[in-house]
Amino acid sequence: MKLTVAPLAGVALAAFALSGCVSNTTSEAGALTVSSSADECKVSADTAESGNISFEVTNDGDKVTEFYVLGSDGLRIVGEVENIAPGITRNLTVQAQPGEYFTACKPGMVGDDVDKNAFTVTGKAIEIDPEDAKAVETAVANYVSYTQAQVAELVPNVQEFADAYKAGDDAKARELFPIARINYERIEPTAEQFGDLDPKIDYRKPGAEAEGLEFTGFHRIEMDLWLDEAMKNYPDEKVTALDEAGRAKVGDQLVADVKALYEKVHADDFALSLGDITNGAIGLLDEVAAPDGKLPGEENEFAHTDLYDFYANVEGAEVAYLNVRDIAEAKGEDGKKLVADLDQQFKAMKDLLATYGDYDQGFVFYDTVKQPQRNELGAALNALSEPMSKLTHTVLGVDAE
Repeated sequence: MKLTVAPLAGVALAAFALSGCVSNTTSEAGALTVSSSADECKVSADTAESGNISFEVTNDGDKVTEFYVLGSDGLRIVGEVENIAPGITRNLTVQAQPGEYFTACKPGMVGDDVDKNAFTVTGKAIEIDPEDAKAVETAVANYVSYTQAQVAELVPNVQEFADAYKAGDDAKARELFPIARINYERIEPTAEQFGDLDPKIDYRKPGAEAEGLEFTGFHRIEMDLWLDEAMKNYPDEKVTALDEAGRAKVGDQLVADVKALYEKVHADDFALSLGDITNGAIGLLDEVAAPDGKLPGEENEFAHTDLYDFYANVEGAEVAYLNVRDIAEAKGEDGKKLVADLDQQFKAMKDLLATYGDYDQGFVFYDTVKQPQRNELGAALNALSEPMSKLTHTVLGVDAE
């Protein structure tokens, strides 16, 4: 049985898309053309009718490039074509619902997207078959691509942060610390699948010591950059500044571990399941609420930049949810009710977090957020986590693990 996808009024992030890319050097009739160069991603139109939309992507630059169609959050990938060599043209077809999207390219396939522009899809909603294996396959493929894209942005951001730290530019390193962590916090459950990498990249001091591991990664550098806070938090320990060689060691190790993560998520055998996506969304919210997480202010115990991580965890959970949103909605009345609830709670959570700042202007330091305000954040998080706990059951018919 096919069900009609609900209209998107009031739900800006509700679009679902199926996509496929074709290696081709011939022109596709009716396709929009895309020219990717070093600093531009020119699309021949910024609007199209819902249904199958084709893009003919030509690499006019001198580096291998990628082309993305992104959701209205600018994060969720709803269609991509990658590994386009200079001078080559490849085609991408996206089956898109009405809504707001973005187009962007990534020349060099590492770092931030280039020339991200708005793209509008008009027309009628497309019917989704809840049992359509292709819909599931596409949802998983798009989330895998999103994960790879986040790590591709993480690598240069961490390199810049580590370079500033090793050079002794503490002011710049402190400024970059919360920004360099954003991509990682959006996909943390996936990174945790790779055994010892997450402990090396993101373990806090108590966790590393409890497991007898060397204390490395983001939080080792955080402790060195905010040494006065570390001395206050651990008054019975001898906390001293790292010298130049010590800084080089932990900075280089963090970069090496992040590059190892890049290689793992771009390996041919890297795979995720629909369950990984739905359970990962829950896991990201659990990361916020954990006793050593963001809500109690323990994640960044020296820098007090927990709200950056909090927001990134919520963003990552929302992207995972949106990848399966239309599959959930097509599961009958219970699915429609769940989707409506999650749309509402995600908006409420992000609106509340926005009262504390944003990535561009900066979030307030979390040690200035008083307990009544933290209770309000906790209540909003609980209101979101409760329906989220039903997502795996709704999509797969099994309970979350």
